[in-house]
Amino acid sequence: MPAALTQIQRSTDRFVTSIDWLHGRHSFSFGQHYDPKNTHHGLLLVNNEDIVRPGTGFRTHPHQDMEIVTWVLEGALEHKDTLGNTGVIYPGLAQRMSAGTGIWHSEMCPARTARSENHANGDPAHGEGMNPSGDTPVHFVQMWVVPDTERINPAYEQMDINTEIAKGGLVPLASGRGHDAAISIRQKDAVLWVGRLKPGETATVPDARFVHVFVPKGTADLEDVGRLEAGDSARLVAAGSRRLTADATTGADVLVWEMSSHLRKW
Repeated sequence: MPAALTQIQRSTDRFVTSIDWLHGRHSFSFGQHYDPKNTHHGLLLVNNEDIVRPGTGFRTHPHQDMEIVTWVLEGALEHKDTLGNTGVIYPGLAQRMSAGTGIWHSEMCPARTARSENHANGDPAHGEGMNPSGDTPVHFVQMWVVPDTERINPAYEQMDINTEIAKGGLVPLASGRGHDAAISIRQKDAVLWVGRLKPGETATVPDARFVHVFVPKGTADLEDVGRLEAGDSARLVAAGSRRLTADATTGADVLVWEMSSHLRKW
């Protein structure tokens, strides 16, 4: 069992990619940004917070052997991949792509009102009203964890969990343990929890070997750790269960990875 440890990464400590169409902040080494002491936490390899300008985005590119979860905070993100899945991801729609043996996809911020059909899994899109002005950037978090089995067939899944989130507290967004009302990931040692905590609301961070608490919006206080502002994260190792309390004025959006193992490479 690893020794207990807590560490805060401030928003301003993250790597930054800033170009004409993208402002991205990276919690871990990513792309040209590399620090051998900051490559991952537990099974979490990527925690990127991106703001993308309308009419631009990440054009078609490949992935392999990675579980990729995308969570939109504001705006809309249009997804297309080589499995034939297309559609618009909006706040509250959980999306997972299992890259497996290989998949190509694009992620673009629509330049006009998104009123498209989402052919993924045969479900209609909930795209009405997305990006209505045509000039709204998309703000999202993308997270990567390694799968517990490599070389699987590529796969895609999405699920609207707005109803569950509205009940309060932390709810499972993506799970390798078969949680109800969550998209699945091919990693039995990981669960991603999400919450839109109302002002003053308290949630319980799970007790796990490795926990990553990220606050993309608002402010929250993590018991015995400290105050987390927007963009801050806390990395916990064998730290036990902690209370997370949203600021009495702003509330807080939170993303919490619960992990029972860690990477042995990278």
